[in-house]
Amino acid sequence: MNNLTLYHGSKEGIIGKIKPNSRKSCDFGQGFYMGANINQPLTLICNYQNPKIYILNLDLTNLKTKEFNLNLEWALFIAFNRGIMDNLQDSKIYKHFKEIRNNYDLFIGFIANDRLFITLDKFFNNEITDEALIHSLSALDLGKQYVAVTEKACKRITVIKEESISTKDRKNLKIKSEKSREEGIELTEQIGIHFRRIGLYFDEILEEGIIDE
Repeated sequence: MNNLTLYHGSKEGIIGKIKPNSRKSCDFGQGFYMGANINQPLTLICNYQNPKIYILNLDLTNLKTKEFNLNLEWALFIAFNRGIMDNLQDSKIYKHFKEIRNNYDLFIGFIANDRLFITLDKFFNNEITDEALIHSLSALDLGKQYVAVTEKACKRITVIKEESISTKDRKNLKIKSEKSREEGIELTEQIGIHFRRIGLYFDEILEEGIIDE
């Protein structure tokens, strides 16, 4: 299927043409981010005063895409795009992800939501191993995101509908988001204890140049 229905949340609304101009430090780098489930972008924009939610069509025809599995390579690619590997620019692992970043129009991968941010930060800070990370990822209910990182990919996105979010809905979404964050903290702590020394820590993986694809 070359045409997908996706969702995008904006704190103020899309102005002009769709472009790959998010913050550079996002999960998959600078791009235009879309979710496969409407709830994910809604929770990201619920703290803003005039947020908009968009229903979109994405045409995948002739786009060069890479889909990440829920594994270590996916987590390390997020670390690369967040700048956590910037001091390793001459390393094999850095060059591997730089090549990936520069050779695709669209990335597909799981969403680093509120619960996952906590887990990833613990991993990047060497508080949990890769085994604890992967088991945490498997336990979380993560949706997929589609990220257009080139102008070519952005031109394949069509806005079907724009909707505003009411004050009441924004309050309910804030409550839901905070609850998910608390659940993520508890889950990460439990899994981290169980896998306390099973697997490798982030600095060990970087040192050994291990890439689990």
